[in-house]
Amino acid sequence: MTGVDRLPGIATARGYRREWLRSDVSAGLVLTALLIPAGMGYAEAAGLPAYAGLYATIVPLLAYAVVGPSKILVLGPDSSLAPLIAAAVLPLAVAGNQDDALALAGVLAVLVGAILLVGGFLRLGFVTELLSKPIRLGYLNAIALIVVVGQLPKLLGFSVDASGVLAEIAEIGQSVFGNHIDPLAAAIGIGSLAVIVACRVWLPRVPGVLVAVLGAIALSAAAGLTDDIGMVGALPRGLPLPSFGGVTWRDVGQLIGPAAGIALIAFADSGVLSRTFAARHGEDVNGSTEMKAIGVANVAGGLFGGFPISASGSRTPVAEQSGARTQLASVVGALAVLLFVLLAPGVTAYLPDAALAAVVIVAATALIDVRGMVQMWRMSTVEFALAVAAFLGVALVGVLQGILVAIGLSFVAVVARAWQPYRTELVRTADRPGFHDVERHPDGHRTPGLVLVRFDAPLFFANGQIFDEYVRSVVAKAPTPVEWVIVAAEPITGLDTTAVDELVDLDNYLEGKGIRLAFAEMKGPIKDKLIRFGVQDRFDATHFYPTVDAAVDAFHRRTAADS
Repeated sequence: MTGVDRLPGIATARGYRREWLRSDVSAGLVLTALLIPAGMGYAEAAGLPAYAGLYATIVPLLAYAVVGPSKILVLGPDSSLAPLIAAAVLPLAVAGNQDDALALAGVLAVLVGAILLVGGFLRLGFVTELLSKPIRLGYLNAIALIVVVGQLPKLLGFSVDASGVLAEIAEIGQSVFGNHIDPLAAAIGIGSLAVIVACRVWLPRVPGVLVAVLGAIALSAAAGLTDDIGMVGALPRGLPLPSFGGVTWRDVGQLIGPAAGIALIAFADSGVLSRTFAARHGEDVNGSTEMKAIGVANVAGGLFGGFPISASGSRTPVAEQSGARTQLASVVGALAVLLFVLLAPGVTAYLPDAALAAVVIVAATALIDVRGMVQMWRMSTVEFALAVAAFLGVALVGVLQGILVAIGLSFVAVVARAWQPYRTELVRTADRPGFHDVERHPDGHRTPGLVLVRFDAPLFFANGQIFDEYVRSVVAKAPTPVEWVIVAAEPITGLDTTAVDELVDLDNYLEGKGIRLAFAEMKGPIKDKLIRFGVQDRFDATHFYPTVDAAVDAFHRRTAADS
């Protein structure tokens, strides 16, 4: 089998069944109804011309159909990436120059794709674990707020010059109360919004987005509104060719940081979707292969007039519900969009900006998860605080900066939990075998002469002294003179040189009091570290026992022999 034959799309084509064809074609045509308005809307949300969203839809879908491991994953412009793209590209573009912004967005997509490709070959899929659930929750809610606030002026027919969510909200309020709303644009925008929502609530099988967009186009054409309100404008004829004119190496350098952040978000979203839908169909998707496929799709899109893309959490379920069986559904959708671009480029000249803003607002509100925030608050105040920090950071400071701050706070929380871990003394109880937490079983009894403790964390520089002091405090409070201290070491999963020094100090302290220090259930790798750190003579094999029961039995035998 050649390298080409190993590509997922080629492998699917070779094993394609005739009975899948009808489902794939119909699913692709249904998908087209979302691909066109969503692509154009997210392009505008990213500060780019609407037609760029179609290019960012066609090429990545075709590329992913060949190299992507997921059979029904739908790629394209996404609301969660739009503010990131705008924040990265618009400050570098010449004010009002859409060609400049497009070239920068294309370079950004190529950089995102290159980072994902390198990450895939290095098997770095684990980096998405940095985006914990609280961070994702806060991030998505903040993105929804940013997108909605950014689209409200278009929905109501005016513009704002402010920068930042709070400033934009203030200026929107001034415009609304100052009666700067364009009644015609607002009527079309709010009407489109109502149609989409009504279809979702009462007619879920009807594509509300398509109905709203086609209705707005028909109304604009019939009433001759093209000169009265803002319109998306006709598409350029033909297809784009690679063009990065005006982009300097300095621009490329400034885009690398944002590209890394976008790559992280794009793969995190795509990876979760890919695994979820693959599992539903009894399939498995390799994370590194997925990362490389998303990378190829971004490079391809960036070279042909697009911008960074990821998997779509709204369009992928539509493809599945419409009966998509393989990558052919995405190919049909991409080709249908291509035919629209080639055969009907003038249709969008009658599409009001307000209607497209309604499409984006409805899509963005799907990211809002108030219930998730409430549940997070009930489950863990620390994680809720991280979600709030991510929300405020992304909304008020900046998307990339907010994510980095939230990730930093997550590391601080991890260190804090390891710094002050749960620790307890273990006791016997009358009604169950083994040894148990004295805090949960205060009726338990201690073995005279024995202190049995558990420390639920890796031992490292931040908590080594805490472990030392805790053991000393338990020994000091023991009701009878202590002869042995046994550490139930199964939860100790790490050890560094600072912690080893603390263990040596503790052993010296206990030895001075005639107390033996022993370990039960210590993991092999931790024992290996003690040897590597050069303390195997102090902590030889006689200090370690396979189970807590074995260590306690050894204590009883030793004390019986001594007596």
